[in-house]
Amino acid sequence: MEEDHTGRSEALAEKVERLKREKGAVVLAHYYVPAETQRLADYVGDSFYLARLAKTLDAPVFVLCGVSFMAESVKLLNPARRVLMPEPAADCPMAHMVRREDVDRVRAEVPDLAVVAYVNTTAEVKRWADVCVTSSNAIKVVRELPEKNILFIPDMNLGRYVAEQVPEKHVILNRGYCPTHNKIGVAEVEALELAHPDALILAHPECTREVLDEADFIGSTKQIIERIATGEEREFIVLTVVGVADQIAQRTEGQGKRIYFPEPAPVCPNMAMVTPEKLLSCLEDMTGEVALPEEPQRAVEPLERMLELAGR
Repeated sequence: MEEDHTGRSEALAEKVERLKREKGAVVLAHYYVPAETQRLADYVGDSFYLARLAKTLDAPVFVLCGVSFMAESVKLLNPARRVLMPEPAADCPMAHMVRREDVDRVRAEVPDLAVVAYVNTTAEVKRWADVCVTSSNAIKVVRELPEKNILFIPDMNLGRYVAEQVPEKHVILNRGYCPTHNKIGVAEVEALELAHPDALILAHPECTREVLDEADFIGSTKQIIERIATGEEREFIVLTVVGVADQIAQRTEGQGKRIYFPEPAPVCPNMAMVTPEKLLSCLEDMTGEVALPEEPQRAVEPLERMLELAGR
C-alpha cells in the first residue's frame, strides 16, 4: 500500500513539474500548507517574502499555495502577472477581524495616531492603514514611526507583544486573533515542558500572552526555523502551526535534533485545504485567478512605507 501511495505521489509530482514548464508557472508555498504541497513548490516562505520574491522572478504566472490575503499581496506587488490559487476558498479569519468604523472612530478620537496593519490582512484593510508590518519587523517599524499613538490591527496578540517591546509608544489593540495560534493553551505547553525539560521553547507572537510568557524565544515563522537550524540545543518545543515541521526537518537533517508540537498539533484548517491534488488541478485548468483589488495603489502604499521604515 505504501508503494502504491509513493507511486501516485511521484506521478503527481511529475505532472506538476511538466505543467509548470508548459505554463511558465512558478509555484510559491507558505510554510503552513501541507508538507506534500510545499515539496512541489519552487519557493517556500512566509507571505510577504513570497510576494516580494515574485517581483524578482521572470515568470508570467504565479501559483500561490496559501490563503487569499497572500495571493492578494502577490497580485498587488505584481499587477501585470497572472496569480492563481489552487484553493480560492482558503481564507484567513484574522485577516477580516477589524471594522472600518472602529478604525475611523479611533482616528477621530486619538491625535498623533498611526494605523499599523499586520500584513496578514485583506487588501481592503491595508487601504485603511498608514503602514504594514510583518511579525518579524513589527517592533522595528513601530519604533521608527514618528507618531506616539498606534492603532494595531487586526491581531491583538502580536499587537500586545509589540507594545511590550516598544513601551515608549501607546498601542491601542483591536480584538482580532489567529484562531490556530490563539487556541494553543498554557496547559499544553506545560505538559511539553514536563516531558522535555531540556527543550528550548519557541513561540510565534500570534500566541496569547500567557503562552509567550512560557517561551525562551519569540519570533516569526522564519525566525523560529532559523533559530532551530542554527541553535546548539538538541530539543525544541515549537508553538506554531505544524506545517513548519517539514522545513525544519530539511534545515536540520543529520543534526539529530528533536522537535515537539502541542497535542493536538496546531493545524490551520484553511492552509490544510491546499493539497497537491488541488495544485495539480489548478495548473491543468489555470483556474483560481486572483483579480487586482480595488484601489491597488492605496493598498500598496502601506507596504512600501513598511519597507522604507524597516530598512532604516
